[in-house]
Amino acid sequence: MKKIIQTENAPAPIGPYNQAVLFGNILFVSGQIAIDPASGNLITDNIEDEAHQVLKNVGAILKEAGLTYNDVLKASVFVKDMGLFGRINAIYAQYFGEENAPARELVEVTALPKYVNLEISVIAGKA
Repeated sequence: MKKIIQTENAPAPIGPYNQAVLFGNILFVSGQIAIDPASGNLITDNIEDEAHQVLKNVGAILKEAGLTYNDVLKASVFVKDMGLFGRINAIYAQYFGEENAPARELVEVTALPKYVNLEISVIAGKA
């Protein structure tokens, strides 16, 4: 059965989609960008702060579904500039340790919603 997951601790959707959908034991989290849910402001001063906000938003949605970063099975990372890869990776590693890191791809794209530098979506689940 499909269950919609929503939390006020992550940005509200800016289109016809939900923050996440739980299907059985698998959670599909929509792409998150660096919107501070408290203020609605974009956090784009530097890529480190942007990455932290994106991953905090992902974490808030995981928590609402009763999951953690350790339950993430797959991450899709979209960046505007591949040159930011190392800096993003340093922040990403603070949330996903090597011993339990999810599968992942990191893809450079031409543009992202609200012209941010980074968007991350995840698939998570528990047996």
